[in-house]
Amino acid sequence: MKARITVTLKNAVLDPQGKAIEHALSGLGFDGVGQVRQGKVFDIELTGTDKAKAEADLKAMCDKLLANTVIENYSVAIT
Repeated sequence: MKARITVTLKNAVLDPQGKAIEHALSGLGFDGVGQVRQGKVFDIELTGTDKAKAEADLKAMCDKLLANTVIENYSVAIT
């Protein structure tokens, strides 16, 4: 079983790296780019077949290590 976890900053949190990317894209001639928000993606391979347990484990991983839930949101997708 494979999972993808996407972690992004909450909307109320300033994103200086996203702002730098936004300016760099403009400087490279990419017009019409609005706000850029950066994040991170984790691709995780899991053993086992219990999807409910996998989802619970992945959420626990996010809460304990992969995401700072004070300033970040995360989403979990299992394939």
